Amino acid sequence: MGAINTGDTAFLLISAALVMFMTPGLALFYGGMVRQKNVLGTLMQSFFALALVTVLWVLVGYTLAFGPDKFGLIGGLKWLGLNGVGQLPDKAYAATVPALVFMAYQGMFAGITPALITGAFAERMKFSAFIVFTAVWSLVVYAPMAHWVWGVGGWIRTLGALDFAGGTVVHISSGAAALAAVLVIGKRKGFAAEIMHPHNIPMTVTGAAILWFGWFGFNAGSALTSGGLAGLAFATTHISAAAACLGWVTAEWLKTGKPTTLGAASGAVAGLVAITPAAGFIGPLSALALGFIAGAVCFYAVSLKWRFGYDDSLDVVGVHLVGGTLGALATGLLAQKVLNGAVADGLLFGNAALLGKQAVAVAATIIYSFVATTVILRVIDAVIGLRVSDENENVGLDLSQHSEVGYVWHE
Repeated sequence: MGAINTGDTAFLLISAALVMFMTPGLALFYGGMVRQKNVLGTLMQSFFALALVTVLWVLVGYTLAFGPDKFGLIGGLKWLGLNGVGQLPDKAYAATVPALVFMAYQGMFAGITPALITGAFAERMKFSAFIVFTAVWSLVVYAPMAHWVWGVGGWIRTLGALDFAGGTVVHISSGAAALAAVLVIGKRKGFAAEIMHPHNIPMTVTGAAILWFGWFGFNAGSALTSGGLAGLAFATTHISAAAACLGWVTAEWLKTGKPTTLGAASGAVAGLVAITPAAGFIGPLSALALGFIAGAVCFYAVSLKWRFGYDDSLDVVGVHLVGGTLGALATGLLAQKVLNGAVADGLLFGNAALLGKQAVAVAATIIYSFVATTVILRVIDAVIGLRVSDENENVGLDLSQHSEVGYVWHE
């Protein structure tokens, strides 16, 4: 145990609050992109995921992710129900803040990750199936992944692969799960045959702005102390988001002849995703290049659903899987020991080995999350069913699943 630093503690508490705010921000971001009849169903999935996963995190998720290592794959049950997680620091993870604060901070990551997946199957999953999926996925996929990458003794951490704030744990895992989900659940009725315009772009842009704001807690907070490393992560996060907004809009403008507001918002999020694994390891100019490239690449990646015919409703695969993979591999290229003495240089600074380790981590994350998600969904489908009925899909999730509507118009 170490001594508490009140500055670090205050910083991490604020960062945890910022990350918590990202999940309702995600709800708005996704909610604006669906059709009017599904806005509440979409908001509910993100909002409820935060509550559900928090309860599971307290009971068992935290100890599975950060408990004493078992074979490099999972944490032990020493901290079941937060037993022994109190006001004193745990030197193994955050030596200057109370263990409860570190637990709460990490719990916010656990809460938003399954919420990200909901954008892939938006407008067609039963709420009961969503609850079961979110609970099982958070324990079977997220908790082990967090241990692999961040847990003391986790095999990816021991390998030496880098993930500053969740490129693999959060974005690649949710993106691979999203791909599995759309393949198992299938397309929305009318996909590619009828126009499904977003019903409220201002809501989506507001959500994107909240995500951008909260991401400073996501990335800078991952330094766990309020020093220079947090400052580096803060700066690279903002720079990447801004550059990616430009990159997406540029690519969109060149391809379609029109820059869109939705594209600008999506581009910023793509840049935030891409910088997440690299934020505390690369410099500002590297972040600028990574962000711009990520914006353009993710713009083209989201169009693949039309070419291959999978219905990723809100572009989780194109943004989170592709953007997270790009960022994780870029970390292996652009990391600099001079910026963060705890890590090795990347390929462009003389060390090819790091890129190989990053590739192993990316591949393992994609394979595990995709396979595990496929199994979970197929079991749920066999037991209680995944999709609403055709009639309920036509009516919309708001009425069919929650007996309410998002808007009441009066003449």
